[in-house]
Amino acid sequence: MGMDIARIETLRKRPVDGQSLKRLLDAGLAWLRTNKETVNALNVFPVPDGDTGTNMVLTLQAAWNEIKDAGTRNLGEMAAAISKGALMGARGNSGVITSQILRGFSRGVHEKATLDVETLVKAFGEARDTAYKGVVRPVEGTILTVIKEVALAAESVLGSAKDAVEVLEIVVKAADEAVKRTPEQLPVLKQAGVVDSGGKGLFFILEGMLRHVYGESLETPTMTVQPMSAMNLQGALEEVEEGQDYEVVVDFVPTGELDLGSFYGRLEEMGTSIQVGEGEGMYRMHIHVPTENRYLPIDYIMGIGTVTKVAMENLLAQMDDIQKSKQIQFNAVEPGQIAVVTVSPGAGISRIFASLGVAAVVAGGQSMNPSTQDILSSFENLPTDRIIILPNNKNIILAANQAKEVTVKQVSVVPTRTVPQGLTAMLSLVPDGDLDAVAGKMTKALDSVKTGEVTVATRTVEIDGVSVKEGQVIALLDGKLALAAESVEQGVMDLLEKAGAASHELVTLFFGEEMQHAEANRIKDVISGKYSNLEV
Repeated sequence: MGMDIARIETLRKRPVDGQSLKRLLDAGLAWLRTNKETVNALNVFPVPDGDTGTNMVLTLQAAWNEIKDAGTRNLGEMAAAISKGALMGARGNSGVITSQILRGFSRGVHEKATLDVETLVKAFGEARDTAYKGVVRPVEGTILTVIKEVALAAESVLGSAKDAVEVLEIVVKAADEAVKRTPEQLPVLKQAGVVDSGGKGLFFILEGMLRHVYGESLETPTMTVQPMSAMNLQGALEEVEEGQDYEVVVDFVPTGELDLGSFYGRLEEMGTSIQVGEGEGMYRMHIHVPTENRYLPIDYIMGIGTVTKVAMENLLAQMDDIQKSKQIQFNAVEPGQIAVVTVSPGAGISRIFASLGVAAVVAGGQSMNPSTQDILSSFENLPTDRIIILPNNKNIILAANQAKEVTVKQVSVVPTRTVPQGLTAMLSLVPDGDLDAVAGKMTKALDSVKTGEVTVATRTVEIDGVSVKEGQVIALLDGKLALAAESVEQGVMDLLEKAGAASHELVTLFFGEEMQHAEANRIKDVISGKYSNLEV
């Protein structure tokens, strides 16, 4: 980093108050947003679930929204508001842990008007302790390890650091080193050849704050290109921001070497939500643009290479379709009855849940984790104070538990990790039953379900003895990589054998938008032919 010495010396002399903290959060958010895709690309498993960066950005954005108009100069008051915003906006495990880090930091500066070295060191310690307490089974080699190393580094300079800037310099270096060590602490990271994504996100937040102190740019990303197959372009849209009228995706082969810096810079003049992927010499560019700019990315790319494919979607029309799909009739709940709210990845699954008696659905799932506020809003206005939440995804359970902690209603979270587990849990619903007893019965029912997922590998990797190549069909059994196959049919059949399907009674198939109904029926017939004892 280059340093403006005069600027830094001036900042060292100023008291760090609430407005200073506000500017630091803004800088941390800006630098994390700039490097969001770098964090997203660090997904461990070769499945398109790289959303850690997105979740952390949305969590910090909620914190910023809480304070963007706040004029208080009191440090403790500003930190408390940041904590409140992050708590309600937290998404995914990484977002929830980030919110807990901010909550602990807020505790550490409680009733403090300004920040001194001793208070900052205490705040990092509280951030570490609160984050660890928020996770039932802490895992090292994750964002938790990084905040622990940050706190230790801060504590090591207590009594010697002359100001908060020096402490920040020390902890940024400690965070960077901690992230680099995560593969040695968590074997699955080493197998995948990546560092921990949540830890990397925390590093970018802290580094962004330091870059602000140094007066450095927060807009030019640390350029990396993700595999084309890892680009998640199918996420559910909760809303279309102003200026995001069209989604444009262009596949192209550059004429010469692609200068990523100038490429990103030119695209930023046209639109937002920019992603760039690469595979075998071909690049894929994704961008959201206003209507009047919808052809600009295509024209620009034609000037620097050969365009091989163009896709354009009207996002506003897409939103209309999504809103129409939400018109599903849910179960009417009487006062005093148990109401079940469930997380669902799409309208088709939501209709099935509605037929089984759920009272409300929260849109979400892989790569689109709902926030604590989203989950809370789904049941706060229901006419009962007895609620059961089915997260249906391992990355949503923490946010569901956080929603439970911030409501006055009686809430039980049944830790469903997949949609089939959620559907099975619904079969145990007794609306007039005892809340704990019904939740307990639902939880017990989860043991009877095996969940298989068939998708396409987004990276070449070997995990748990299973070798896969980018673009290959892969199958996961209860969330763990199980096998690779050359076709969807082979993946399904091999997965059923690995799951011991012959000893079960029922196989239920769910398929997404990219598979034709006829092909799904054909695979169903193949299963029925091999497993005559199964209802399919």
